Amino acid sequence: MSGAGRTGAWVMDRGLRWVAREVPEPGPYGVVVEVSVCGVCRTDLHLVEWDLPTHLPECTPGHEIVGRVVRAGPRVTGVVPGDKVGVAWLARTCGLCRFCRTGRENLCPHSRYTGWDLHGGYAGLTVADSRYVYRLPPGIPDEEFAPLLCAGIIGYRALERAELPPGGRLGIYGFGASAHLTAQLALARGARVHVFTRGEEARRLALELGAASAQEAYAGSPEPLDSAILFAPVGALVPVALEALDRGGTLSIAGIHLTDVPVLNYRRHLFQERTVRSVTANTRADGRAYLAEVAAHPPVVHLQRYAMAEAAEALEDLAAGRFTGAAVLLNDGRAGAGRES
Repeated sequence: MSGAGRTGAWVMDRGLRWVAREVPEPGPYGVVVEVSVCGVCRTDLHLVEWDLPTHLPECTPGHEIVGRVVRAGPRVTGVVPGDKVGVAWLARTCGLCRFCRTGRENLCPHSRYTGWDLHGGYAGLTVADSRYVYRLPPGIPDEEFAPLLCAGIIGYRALERAELPPGGRLGIYGFGASAHLTAQLALARGARVHVFTRGEEARRLALELGAASAQEAYAGSPEPLDSAILFAPVGALVPVALEALDRGGTLSIAGIHLTDVPVLNYRRHLFQERTVRSVTANTRADGRAYLAEVAAHPPVVHLQRYAMAEAAEALEDLAAGRFTGAAVLLNDGRAGAGRES
């Protein structure tokens, strides 16, 4: 069969390289999506910098995709050409293993991920499984919706894993794309939020959004914490966050990559039933639940906008901490067919 056309796309090849490549037919459950906006996630940076192993050679990164369906496979239900959809990190699971059958598809050993195992959204067109996309409601601009599809959803799962009690005291370590969305979610639920981050501008943003305090990353907490979430990929902050927890508190580690954790002192860091929990991807149920909360309490999304042609610059700025909030790549239409470089 002929393909679904050609698209310009960034691929990971010792950095990023712009190419023109064929877009395959979508398959029975697949949809071809014309990319409007793609968020720039720290996971993309980890992949480009080889902190994470390569799964698909010359893969196109990007998994916070908002776009319109332009073609749908014969078994697709729920979306039709013209619909606005979101394509997120979780791209495929087996549906048969014990994890999938018990509502834990994020732990499926056969799971596949957008922008890692399958081509993602740093492109004009991408292909996704319709059973894993989100049909997006009107009202929120595409560029504001894009970061919600990973930064927002993974923050939601991290907050759930942190088991914050109603009206509880939450510590957030690191204050980038996911953290600034998660802080707003926790505040909407009635939490008291303390932010710990190295960036002065990020601390100002945290206070503007309603945080009770904002201080240096390694500073002590103003009060004992019921729960904490570590967003910064810095293992040295694990004992700092644990020491800030009250008795029975839980630390949730949100990142897919973390530098080595120092040796922990049992009595200082873990005794009195303090708990450390990791976060692995998300389920589609997480995504639906988070987007329902977003509809009720739309977050303020602080954005740094880049053209699709500026993807490498966006990743460099992310690595250097040159912006607060989230970054997005805007497709101005010139990424459709692209040109080989």
